[in-house]
Amino acid sequence: MSQLQRIAIAPSQFQQEQILLTKEQQHYLERVLRLRGGDRFIAINGKGKWWLAQLEGEKAQILESLTVETELPVSITLMVALPKGNGFDDVVRCCTELGVAVIVPVVSDRTLLHPSPQKLQRWLRIAQEAAEQSERSFVPTILEPVSFITSLATQTANFPSGRTSGSAALTQSPTEKPVLREGSQSVAGVPPVVGPGVFPPQVSGVGKPSFALSHRYICEARGSYPHLTEAINQVSTTSEIIIATGPEGGWTDKELKHAIEAGFQPVSLGRRILRAVTAPIVALSVVAAQLESVAFNGAS
Repeated sequence: MSQLQRIAIAPSQFQQEQILLTKEQQHYLERVLRLRGGDRFIAINGKGKWWLAQLEGEKAQILESLTVETELPVSITLMVALPKGNGFDDVVRCCTELGVAVIVPVVSDRTLLHPSPQKLQRWLRIAQEAAEQSERSFVPTILEPVSFITSLATQTANFPSGRTSGSAALTQSPTEKPVLREGSQSVAGVPPVVGPGVFPPQVSGVGKPSFALSHRYICEARGSYPHLTEAINQVSTTSEIIIATGPEGGWTDKELKHAIEAGFQPVSLGRRILRAVTAPIVALSVVAAQLESVAFNGAS
């Protein structure tokens, strides 16, 4: 079963117990993978569902539903200041493989890149391919780029978990035009802080309260701050985590001040200065290793 190819399927492709394959998917399955009628593959919807499917020309027959457990025990949102060039492509690819739930591209005071709508489609396609390759159950949610200060004031209170409906996310097939889901309105203001980096329960999705605490961290290369590893020691598997990483040149003093006021705890990723592309990958690797270690030890 593990050797079968995985293909991400849009909801519109399902018709009763069959999947209507796109021309691109047919070409990939038949010309690239050399599958023939009767051969099997795994269809995933990017929202936690897997099916064993059998190729039948322009369609595929769903044979059975599959149960998989490949996701991190905690939903992690990355707020990443856009690096220059195509560096964000690597961030999306690697962080998808590592298990991120939501990716929020932010424009900081020192950001040089101002992406076009075509970039959004490209990032979504990269995330989908990386989710297929890494056997993920979910394709990460990618939000539209927004200024960092604006995101702190209007959106951090309502970041989706990436696993619920109603998030302001690009969730369409890469061949479709990017659209925002229903329920994408942001709520102005930031909720009261319970403690450093910790917020009270928020609403996740549409009318579904999430009682998990949201732990928020902003990675800062300068200053004497605790390492991210130390900061997440007390994070439980019922929490949600938001991590912000800066641009080339780092966060400005104003941005760091606003983040702290919004409940973000400054943390360090080590004594070395990391590139804007490297920092989010390192941060997610640290958190994923810690959380999965706790989960594995708890299960044993």
